[in-house]
Amino acid sequence: MKTIYLLPLLFLAACSTAPKLGLRPQPPPPAADNSTVRYPEIVRAYHFGRYADPNDDLVMHERHIVFRVEQNNRWNFQSGPADASLLSPMPRDAAFSPAPVNDAILAEVNSQRLATAQIMGQARTLSSAMMQFQTALQQTRTNLQQTMALRVTMSDLKHRLDALEAAKGQPPSISTTNEAPGSLSP
Repeated sequence: MKTIYLLPLLFLAACSTAPKLGLRPQPPPPAADNSTVRYPEIVRAYHFGRYADPNDDLVMHERHIVFRVEQNNRWNFQSGPADASLLSPMPRDAAFSPAPVNDAILAEVNSQRLATAQIMGQARTLSSAMMQFQTALQQTRTNLQQTMALRVTMSDLKHRLDALEAAKGQPPSISTTNEAPGSLSP
């Protein structure tokens, strides 16, 4: 009789088991297009006919295909259109972006252009003055050299004149012969 009392307990225990959880597989994530980030690898197929193994003359290969990786995948360094999946695009270089248009900026740019034009004009004036100075300096050098040559000539002439005036006070030596003075005759 005691077993009859256990029977309802057995049914209650059977009803109280926890249902099994059914695990459904998750769908795979959508394949990301990495072509903007990495180039794919390049694989080529080569078809071979029968041939003897070059390493072993006793082995012959039947016709088959050999796959070879020609180029591994690598990074794509070319910038493409901004992808929405990226958090924020990289800021562009200021040299490649258009200048902001603002009245204050335009006024500053125009004043810089005017200042640059004035400096370029002054530089041209200065270079022409420098060329004139160089020609005047060269002319002064040639004049100085000519003056030095004239002073040397004048000094030589003065010495000759002094020698002639000193000789004027002495009686001239008259020779009675047609021989040149200073020649020795017997």
